[in-house]
Amino acid sequence: MIELGLELAEVLPWFRHEKESPYVFVRVDNEYASGFVNSICDAVRRCYLSDDLLQERVLALESELQGSPESRQAKIINSKLPDAGSTMSGDFGEILVYLYQAVQAYPQIAFGPKKWRFKQDRTKPAPLSDVVQFILPAWPTPSADDVIFCAEVKAKATAHTSSPIEKAIEDCEKDRTSRLSKTLLWLRERAMGEDLGTVQLAHINRFIKATDYPAATKCFRAVVVICSSLVKAELCKAPAKTSPDYTLVIISVPNLSAVYTTVFEAVRSSTLASTPKV
Repeated sequence: MIELGLELAEVLPWFRHEKESPYVFVRVDNEYASGFVNSICDAVRRCYLSDDLLQERVLALESELQGSPESRQAKIINSKLPDAGSTMSGDFGEILVYLYQAVQAYPQIAFGPKKWRFKQDRTKPAPLSDVVQFILPAWPTPSADDVIFCAEVKAKATAHTSSPIEKAIEDCEKDRTSRLSKTLLWLRERAMGEDLGTVQLAHINRFIKATDYPAATKCFRAVVVICSSLVKAELCKAPAKTSPDYTLVIISVPNLSAVYTTVFEAVRSSTLASTPKV
């Protein structure tokens, strides 16, 4: 969260819990959702492109992109963002869940890779498990208090025929059986040749080489980020009993399509507060 420039204490009120069993129901009130365009614009940009890398590319591409530093920033930012549609909706849902999981761990620090930075194709979702975060309270010493969170995220912003609750639960099973392990191996490969920010290779290896350390806790979540106008129609598909293997979380956001569209429009036109000098 430090990399995203957000204070957890400020994010905490955004996610109001209304129900805990057999699923967790979380409501984002309109006062916060309508303010996302200002409160998380920079954080969303940093999910795709760190400030340092953006400054570096603005300077490196001065002759190729031409124009003012601000216009070069906009071109670089746009090269990383998804087009309007399902990928943008899905990315926004994943970023919101990244923030939600960090808040759930508070006051402990949950941190993880910003997988959106490592897309091979900006028009498609990031590969493998959607949101992975770590809690390592005694680091650099691995301990039995270490936790890894893994969330499968489905977003539904419009009234199409998808069944996000059923699909999130189905794909969460993939995380639990094999996909999280594959994700950690993929992240280890990325960490060998790229900067993952606050995530270090040693953090990833702590969970890959799990038998070498005290047993850590694995927490799996199937998360649905859904427009509040669609909630009632979808809740009938939620399980009647709590699962011992995962937690189903439903996050209701008013006017979800308009919210994420407005946020990404703001990200496209955003610039660093301190423009690099050329």
